Amino acid sequence: MRKNAKIEIRNLTKAFYKKQLSVTALDDISLSIGEGEFVCIVGPSGCGKTTLLRILAGLEQPSIGEFEIRSEQEGRPLQSMVFQERGVIPWLTVKENVAFGLKMRKLSKDVIQERTDYYLQKTGLDRFAHLYPKELSGGMKQRVSIARAFANDPEILLMDEPFAALDEQNKFILQEELLSIWSETRKTVIFITHSIDEAILLSDRILLMSAQPGKIIQQVQIDTPRPRTMEDIRKDPKLAEQFVDIWKHLQDEVQRSRKENK
Repeated sequence: MRKNAKIEIRNLTKAFYKKQLSVTALDDISLSIGEGEFVCIVGPSGCGKTTLLRILAGLEQPSIGEFEIRSEQEGRPLQSMVFQERGVIPWLTVKENVAFGLKMRKLSKDVIQERTDYYLQKTGLDRFAHLYPKELSGGMKQRVSIARAFANDPEILLMDEPFAALDEQNKFILQEELLSIWSETRKTVIFITHSIDEAILLSDRILLMSAQPGKIIQQVQIDTPRPRTMEDIRKDPKLAEQFVDIWKHLQDEVQRSRKENK
C-alpha cells in the first residue's frame, strides 16, 4: 500500500454471469485514495460506479484483483454507505434512525445521546427528531442518512448519488452541510455523481470512468481552494476549463458506447 493511502485497489475486475452470458462491469481498476481525501466518480450510466462502491462496502466480491482499506481504530466501523433516498428505516423516528448504528455497536447511552444530538443539530433535524420518515420530504430523508452515517463514525464514507433526486435548492443546502461536516471530520469520502458541477464543488479529485466495461481513464485534480461556489465554477477560468473537459469526456464516452452497441 502506498504511503498515506486509505484505500488501495489493485487490478480489480468484476463480471456478472447469467446463464451462458457474462457482462464485465469493471475492468482492471487500480487506484489509491488518500486518508481524508474527498473523491468524486463521474461516468456514463451503467459504467460500474455503483458496483465499485458496493465492492468497497463488502456487498459484492471482485472477480479478479483485490482492494485494501487501512483500518485505524479497532471497534470503529470501517465504512458506511449512503444511497439515493433509500437509507432510512421507515418504522424508526428521525432520532432513532440517526442513533441506529451506534446502538448496534452497543455504545453507552451517554455516547449515543451525545453523538445523535450533535448530528441532528448539524443537519438541522433537531426540531424533527420525533417524526417518522413518511412525514419527511426527500431532502430531509437524505439529511437523516447523512447524519446517521457521520454519527456512526466510519473510517470511510461511500455515497451513491445521494442528492440526485433532490431539487436544486435542497441539493445546494445538503452539499454545504456535507462539506461543513466533512471539514470537521476529514473522513475519506468516495462520492458518485452524474453532476459535473457537484463533482467540482465537492471534491479534491475527480475520477472519470469509461462506458462499460468501466475503467478509470482520467483523473482531474481540483486545486481551487474551498469554499467554492457555483458562481466560481462558471467564472473561474481554470474551473470552467475543467468543467468543459469533463463534459467532453462524458459526451465522447456516451457516443463511443452507442456506436459499439449498434
